[in-house]
Amino acid sequence: MVDPFRADEEADNARGLAEAAPHYHGHRERLRERFRKAGEDAVSDYELLELVLFRSIPRADIKPLAKQLVAKFGSFAEVLAAPRARLKEIKGVGDAVIDDLKIVHASAKRIARGEAVKRPVLSSWSSVIDYCRAAMAYEDKEQFRLLFLDKRNQLIADEVQQKGTVDHTPVYPREVVKRALELSATALILVHNHPSGDPTPSRADIQMTQAIIEVAKPLGIAVHDHIIVGKDGHASLKGLKLI
Repeated sequence: MVDPFRADEEADNARGLAEAAPHYHGHRERLRERFRKAGEDAVSDYELLELVLFRSIPRADIKPLAKQLVAKFGSFAEVLAAPRARLKEIKGVGDAVIDDLKIVHASAKRIARGEAVKRPVLSSWSSVIDYCRAAMAYEDKEQFRLLFLDKRNQLIADEVQQKGTVDHTPVYPREVVKRALELSATALILVHNHPSGDPTPSRADIQMTQAIIEVAKPLGIAVHDHIIVGKDGHASLKGLKLI
């Protein structure tokens, strides 16, 4: 025979446990389920960020933090690329959160680089652009990167040669060519970023590119292109007929 008083007590306990369960538990599972069934296009930038941070912050409602990060930096990609010091300025963001963000960012860059080097660079140009954007588009300071190619246009090395300020990177043509000779490279692709977001080449960008071409050409080293990346897109000096 069922004890009616015991049944009532168990029902009260169940209601109490349900009331005590944090509201975000259901939200997390619903978001995971939506991602599983509908894929990445079914979630917004801040929701994708939540999915990343579920492991970093296992027992808290992180929707407000995810929304704050996207509002602060502009997009999911910009949150991943944000400098550690700036991320630490956000309340609730500690080393565990930053480490997880940087792991995802590094993974994205490595995947993009892997796609870019599978085939000769000039026959997989879109992959090269994707890699350059993933690696540099959201950096807060200018970087000058060199892609060194062999005679089959396979990537030999990918190096950041110089780092500068928010709007300038010192580049020395003879150092660029010297490094190409050290690697036995026969061609180069120059890449740098504009932290302003606008990839439009400046007069200085064009002059620097021409100076490198002039030093490299007599030594049998071709400059295939100079790509400028920014969060608003990319520009190719060759495509713009500037070289």
